[in-house]
This record gives sequence, C-alpha cells and structure tokens, in this order.
Amino acid sequence: MLSKEDFDKIKDIVKEFFQKTCFDVEIEFLPQKDTTIPIDIKTDEPQILIGEGGQTLVEIQHLLKAILKRKIKQDFYIDLDIDDYKKKKIEYLKDLAKSSADEVVLAKNEKILPPMFAYERRIIHLELAERKDVITESIDREPERKVLIKPCV
Repeated sequence: MLSKEDFDKIKDIVKEFFQKTCFDVEIEFLPQKDTTIPIDIKTDEPQILIGEGGQTLVEIQHLLKAILKRKIKQDFYIDLDIDDYKKKKIEYLKDLAKSSADEVVLAKNEKILPPMFAYERRIIHLELAERKDVITESIDREPERKVLIKPCV
C-alpha cells in the first residue's frame, strides 16, 4: 500500500497531466487494490483517448506510469480506464474465451485468436485455466502475439 502522501502526489500528477492535454475529463481515483491504483476517466471524447483497439489508452497509461515512477520510489501500478472501456473489453474477452473454447471442443480443432495486448491475453488464459477440455498458449512475437486454444487429447 502506498502512503497517503504518495497517493496524494499521484493524484496531483495525474490531474496535472490531463489538464495539460486540454481534454475535458473527470478523474475518479478508486480505492487501492494492493499496489494497484485504479483510475477512472470520464470524458465527452472517449474515442480519442482510447484509440483504435485501446492502443492510445495503453500508451497513456504507460506514459503516466513512467512519469509517476520518477516521482514515487515505491512499487505500484496504475490501472487507467476511460469511460469503462477496459471493463467492457474484459467482459468481451471472457465471452470470446468461452465461446472459442466451446468451438474448439466441438470441432476438435485448435483456434488462434487475433493479436492482443499482454493484459488481454492474460484475461483469456485466466478465463480458460480451470477448464480441463482445452489448453491455451501464447504464440508469435510482439506485436503479433496471439492466444492459441487447443483441445485436450
């Protein structure tokens, strides 16, 4: 857990970051989860901050983390979400994992999902980890890394 002083410093830096972008945003800092600080952003122009496939959101989060690491010496993570994009994306990925696994089991053929970010692949792997009828693995190299779902023999 971060100290109140470090948490307040993070809040100030994140607010200043978004003020400098000139986007009209509403920032909500949710309670810390272990060493992760969830930050929800609401805006009238979410598509610009999210980008195609969430690419801009990932880059903003990466940039913010780099800025914050220079000011805060303690280990922590930030989980930035814009207009619940990640929340909706997680539900979509869980549904994709289940339906793809069902398809693999029925057809007895492996299936390769489209390229995904590491956090998206992790969601797929975790969603299917308990299933005994399929196995998953990540294949290829970044940025074309994909999840392969195979039936268990």
